Amino acid sequence: MDLHAYFTAAQGTGILSTAAASGETTAAVYARPHILDQSTVAMLMRERLTYANLQTNEHACYLFLEQGPGLKGLRLYLRKIEETDDSELIQSMTRRHLSPEEDRAKGPKHLVRFQVVKVLPLVGDGPLAP
Repeated sequence: MDLHAYFTAAQGTGILSTAAASGETTAAVYARPHILDQSTVAMLMRERLTYANLQTNEHACYLFLEQGPGLKGLRLYLRKIEETDDSELIQSMTRRHLSPEEDRAKGPKHLVRFQVVKVLPLVGDGPLAP
């Protein structure tokens, strides 16, 4: 599946789920991932629970529910491979534009890169629709 084409065309809601080393889980609404290539995606993150969990457990699952009737979408199983605080790179990848003051008030941002381990449809474990 061409993830870049899919996320360019698809509209919907994304949820990123993580777990701490202790096993406690969280799920948070996240924008569509930045597709770096077919096996690497990136997400901008503030220092919240999801980000904290990724410091002790590199695994995550991103669920994307497409807008419209029925249950269509994807599940991306992810493994954190690196992160950066490069402010120029982060600014270039920021989709939501806040004033500098508003952005600072929300706290530091990090760009986290993930390896895409597995891609499944939203429901079931069968083949992905073309």
